[in-house]
Amino acid sequence: MTAYKSSNQAKQIVIFGATGKVGCYTALYLKEKGYEVVAVGHRPSDNGFFSDYGIRYESVDIMNMSEYAKLPHENVYGVIHMAAILPATMEGYDPHEYVRSNLDGTLNVLDYAVKAGVQRFVFPKSWSDILYLTGTLKPIPADAEVRFPLDNDHTVYAITKNAACDIIHHYAVKYNFKFYILRFPNIFCYHPKPTYFVDGVSRWTGQRAIIEQAKKGEDIELWGSPDAARDVFYVKDCTQIIEKCLSANGESGTYNVGTGWVVNRRDQIQGIIDVFGDKKHPSKIIIRSDMPDSPTYLLDISKTKEQLGFEPQYDYMTYLRDLKHEMEVNRFEKLWGKESDYIQS
Repeated sequence: MTAYKSSNQAKQIVIFGATGKVGCYTALYLKEKGYEVVAVGHRPSDNGFFSDYGIRYESVDIMNMSEYAKLPHENVYGVIHMAAILPATMEGYDPHEYVRSNLDGTLNVLDYAVKAGVQRFVFPKSWSDILYLTGTLKPIPADAEVRFPLDNDHTVYAITKNAACDIIHHYAVKYNFKFYILRFPNIFCYHPKPTYFVDGVSRWTGQRAIIEQAKKGEDIELWGSPDAARDVFYVKDCTQIIEKCLSANGESGTYNVGTGWVVNRRDQIQGIIDVFGDKKHPSKIIIRSDMPDSPTYLLDISKTKEQLGFEPQYDYMTYLRDLKHEMEVNRFEKLWGKESDYIQS
């Protein structure tokens, strides 16, 4: 194995879970910002995707400590740990996988980070730990008391994520590095796969289903109240927050991820019609107040702004137009494939 020497010109960042949605966008963004990025994924090959952007890729099973020898152990400024099994990607249901991934896997990544002498450690957590506070537009603080849902496919996931955060806090104090726990809501981005899993069963994401209906000029049902609102957060603002965790002097701790404003369901659907819809035969919105509401919530990002210097760059319509561009060019095809690879004709 060829020895790897890091450049003294840029801070070296190792990203675990770099082949995932947020991880991949983050790797490209940090490279653009001048960081020296090492992208780490579980898949054996990235098909040469990262090398096209001047990024080194390594295949590592985070459960196997011997494989960490592939990674740099000197001049590593930060570790971003996004490798995880998610409810949205789990076909069927096996809670043991969450324990192994979020606890054993995180401990292994932390042990690597300590040996590499990192100064910053970034980790995402689920917003399911504050679900009990949703249902209103009262901003939910970053440091709100954490709980976990008791009766759904996110329960063990949330429990193990919360436990992983406690372990990270312990390691940060013991080994003297800064840590940033980012509470992720739904983060929207383009991926050619339009489906995800709920309770282990595959279904189309709500947004992608609406986009397809808008393209065809079909009527679109709006379930529940058209005034139900939430923050709609784009991955390219998320990558900005992650970079701020590396460059700003914010205190260690938990930070909410979001824009700080909400968009109601009617405006969400109308925006999709305006950007993606058939111009000659635009879709009509059909209100179905007899159906369940979408969740209403707003995360308080004042701490994220004050401590990290974050200012959102994408309002709802700007995000939709950029999403459409990403769908058209599919710059991730080499890594993720095409929509036809996932959708049966």
